[in-house]
Amino acid sequence: MPDLPYDGAITRFYEDEAPKAVRAAIRARRKKSILSDSYPYDRRMDKSAYKDALAALQVELVKLQADVKAAGKRLAIVFEGRDAAGKGGTIKRFRENLNPRVARVVALPTPSDREKSQWYFQRYIPHLPSGGEIVCFDRSWYNRGVVEHVFDFCTPAEREHFFAQVPGFEEMLVEEGIVLVKLWLNVGRAEQLRRFLKRERDPLKQWKLSWIDVEGLKRWDAYSAAIRETFARSHSGPAPWTIIRSDDKRRARLAAIRQVLARLDYAGKDQEVVGAPDPHICGGPEIWDV
Repeated sequence: MPDLPYDGAITRFYEDEAPKAVRAAIRARRKKSILSDSYPYDRRMDKSAYKDALAALQVELVKLQADVKAAGKRLAIVFEGRDAAGKGGTIKRFRENLNPRVARVVALPTPSDREKSQWYFQRYIPHLPSGGEIVCFDRSWYNRGVVEHVFDFCTPAEREHFFAQVPGFEEMLVEEGIVLVKLWLNVGRAEQLRRFLKRERDPLKQWKLSWIDVEGLKRWDAYSAAIRETFARSHSGPAPWTIIRSDDKRRARLAAIRQVLARLDYAGKDQEVVGAPDPHICGGPEIWDV
């Protein structure tokens, strides 16, 4: 077997440390099966039906882009979620037919020493959309609520300060006229590990893995507690969370696109195509599943 990233740490976790139920689920299910018993579907969405629905929705996204540009609208979409929940793949399908000058992705690296000395939200502000722009945040200021907390990259006092300020910060964005859509993609523990194992063995996807991913496998419960608290403290009126259960990436991508399209009126909107996100996998924090 070729060298694996992080000396095969993900495989070792699967073989030696993963809960028995997680290992059993991965071993027992076939490739297209859903691993979570609580997920409302047993199998992945049919590929042909998915492609047809995606193509139709991407036409609607092109219409939305034209309307945003013509009317000077500002749209900010926050993509958050568990590691390996499908954020990158969802963003890719969202943008693949859009003009990168209109719809851009912001994925900020670890803050520099200078940025660490600034107001926490400061480094995100220059990346907010101007008139006629769509910005997709591939992770966001919510790093402080979850990842930084789980790995002790921030102090409890800093996190409390974040939660005290984030509702007001987002309220200001909305009052300023920015349409803010917050999406949380969630994935079950067995499916997350299955995806990590696949990445570990695929030379074309190994770059997606990081030390945080490897160590995070051991901190599932800490992540769950941090996510639950984040929803409780930031699911505000002007900027509510939409949770998308993404054990099936195909259904999750369609639900995410539909949720964004549903939030805005735009010229030529085909309501029959847009429809509504699947309520079985898309809703408020009440549908979040550990």
